[in-house]
Amino acid sequence: MNYIYEKERIYLEKDGKIIAEIDFPVINNVATITHTFVDDSLRGQGIASILVSKAVEEIKKNGYELKASCSYALKWLEKNNI
Repeated sequence: MNYIYEKERIYLEKDGKIIAEIDFPVINNVATITHTFVDDSLRGQGIASILVSKAVEEIKKNGYELKASCSYALKWLEKNNI
């Protein structure tokens, strides 16, 4: 799958429609994962986990402090000891 990277978001698109995305707005050098979405057609394929992993990688690469308010991301970070 071809993940599309923007400054504070990573997403997948199909036929002009967002089918998966993660948002991590940056305020005062803190990136907070606020939202993770995966379309029903992709559920059960680990896409949400991949999105969080990619977001964490991007956040760390840019030297931001990492936080999360999204319930899925919070659980993922705890599970992965991040």
